[in-house]
Amino acid sequence: MKIFNLGFFLLFLLLLLYPEFTKAQENDVKPTEIDTIKYQTDEVIVTGTRTNKKIIDIPYPVVRISNKTYKYDRKTSISDVLNVVPGVFMQNRYGNHDVRISIRGFGSRSNSGIRGVRILLDGIPESEPDGQTRIEAIDFNSVGSIEIVKGNSSSLYTNAPGGVVNFINDINFPTDFVTLFNDFGSANLRRSGFKLGYRTPDYGFLATYTYHNYKGYRKHSEDYWHIVNTVLETDPGKNTNLQVLGYFVTGLIRLPGSLTKKEMDADPFQAAKREVDFDFRRISKKGRVGVRLNSKFGESLNNEVEITTYGTIKYFERTQRNYRIINRYGLGASGRFTNKSILFDNLENEFTIGGDYLYQTGPIEDYNNIAGKKGDLLNNLTDETIGNSGFFIQDNIEILKRKLFLLVSGRYDNVYFDQKDQLLAKRSDIRRFEAFTPKAALNYKLTPSISVYTSYGMSFDSPAGNELDNYPLSSNRGTTLINPDLKPQKSNNFEIGIKGNIIDFEQKYFGNTYFELTFFNSIISDEIVPFEVYGDVFYRNSAKTNRTGIELGVNTSIIEGLKFGLSYAYSNFKYDEYKAISIDADSLGNIITKTKDFAGNSVPSVPEHNLFTFLEYEHSFSYNFLGFIKGTLQYVSGLFVNDANENKTDAYTLLGFTSGFEYKLGRFSLLLSGGVNNILDKRYVGFININSTSKRFYEAGEPRSYFASFRIGYNF
Repeated sequence: MKIFNLGFFLLFLLLLLYPEFTKAQENDVKPTEIDTIKYQTDEVIVTGTRTNKKIIDIPYPVVRISNKTYKYDRKTSISDVLNVVPGVFMQNRYGNHDVRISIRGFGSRSNSGIRGVRILLDGIPESEPDGQTRIEAIDFNSVGSIEIVKGNSSSLYTNAPGGVVNFINDINFPTDFVTLFNDFGSANLRRSGFKLGYRTPDYGFLATYTYHNYKGYRKHSEDYWHIVNTVLETDPGKNTNLQVLGYFVTGLIRLPGSLTKKEMDADPFQAAKREVDFDFRRISKKGRVGVRLNSKFGESLNNEVEITTYGTIKYFERTQRNYRIINRYGLGASGRFTNKSILFDNLENEFTIGGDYLYQTGPIEDYNNIAGKKGDLLNNLTDETIGNSGFFIQDNIEILKRKLFLLVSGRYDNVYFDQKDQLLAKRSDIRRFEAFTPKAALNYKLTPSISVYTSYGMSFDSPAGNELDNYPLSSNRGTTLINPDLKPQKSNNFEIGIKGNIIDFEQKYFGNTYFELTFFNSIISDEIVPFEVYGDVFYRNSAKTNRTGIELGVNTSIIEGLKFGLSYAYSNFKYDEYKAISIDADSLGNIITKTKDFAGNSVPSVPEHNLFTFLEYEHSFSYNFLGFIKGTLQYVSGLFVNDANENKTDAYTLLGFTSGFEYKLGRFSLLLSGGVNNILDKRYVGFININSTSKRFYEAGEPRSYFASFRIGYNF
């Protein structure tokens, strides 16, 4: 960290002591246009339909965010970046780790990691083969853009009923550059590192390194991370692109645990006693290398082939009431072929076929946890293999010239789990989940930049590996490694909406307005929800759920430099049928089993109303000096803490403020920014540990916090 501070000091000293040099550079370099934030529907998207499509041509709600949108903001957590997207609700547990991402309620059940939403980094799954995801490798200093597809994407991706989020590293830079950065904040937040881009006529290379150290706003919640991301690309042939993508991340996070209502009221930032006594924590090491080849061919380049292969190595130490060591080794591949042709009366047709394969294997060791130290006795040794193979087809058919389009797609998935107990007579257990999930969508373009769309499709979400842990009161009394009762979650999904971009730069007011409005309904069968038995978390199916909601998003340029944005989601999520067995113990330790009917109850951990709005002003004092100021407001209605709807958290409103400036001297650039989150220092529940039988539902959200960022760069 001292090296980075020294680099900042030397570069800053260079600016002060050699003004003649920087002035000469100004004469050699053409003025650079100041970056502005624009919301356009003509940006290219890959994630939504697994082909290169404009947003306006995709019959789903799709959002693309550039890193310019949040360059002044704090970038510690994913919620610092994605709050602006309507329908995406995030609950931060420990900074950027164990964040819960929920889209239309999918993902709200996860008490650890991300479920129901497919997470990609440069188009390669960060999600495990079983769909569970942790995002330690996502570095917003390296990311150039983020693509979010909201709603059922199971016809194209495995375990993606809620949608897809693709983080894309910033490889599309025009000239060589180097940037050093230092971020500071409350609770001893420190982030430092560099970003380097190098380009020749034949090659492009991006490398970033970030060191993160954070004490945390709760006791026993500190973490640190080293994150490296690299992208190397070249064009080995005409209309052919080759990329080598790699990352490595290592770090530690301590877990403060959830609190009871009494503990929360007494001190919301304390840690749970058990978590401290056993030093609950995670140590992670992850690495990945991928290779992607993309080639277009044919007389009019109407054919495209893309092949991606990658390998992963992962090591985890997780201390809870036991001490678990997990080693995982993975291989993956995906491929697709796209053909664009003219059919019938000069109508366009785009056909795509592709497939994915993910394989992961490795041992899991369980030891005693002795006050946070690994005991000598090996209690369990399990070899776990998770595989996921699938293929998809889709056809985008033009029905009315440049007006009406029909998109049909479907995917077959085969997800399997194979566990072998190496200690107890080498027990083995295998479960397999298969499904075909079709989808059909219509897109009608009212104008070239405004369209209405509707879709209907099915989704399939297999249980994750940790959700399949067996327990003593299952149908086979826990005699097998894998829960025999848990079934995959399936749903039928309908949506209808309108989106568009109204652009008229000749107009003084509201010259650039992007909007989207979507109504959706999902009928879910066998929804997977967590419950506890003697303090340990297991999972069961909850019969039928009905989810109805509305998503609204608006971004507009009120006048030049002044922008307003609003995202709002209304969620009415109810259990239609749900008879659950509750397992408790009386004061004498006797087991008490009851059947409870939760029909008509609301789904926990999802707010009925979620509103985020901002007002920002950006002003160019000269071509090399830019100022920025932004205010934000977020309102979240109360959340139920469990399926029984026994308690509901209070609604909360958070205010935020950010300002900064960017100054350019020739090839040098200096960016200073800072701000405050939760200005009113509101006490609120930021994360709910749902269905806790010990009533430990509550984890406090972040109190008032300050941050500052100092970045200095040089363009060669």
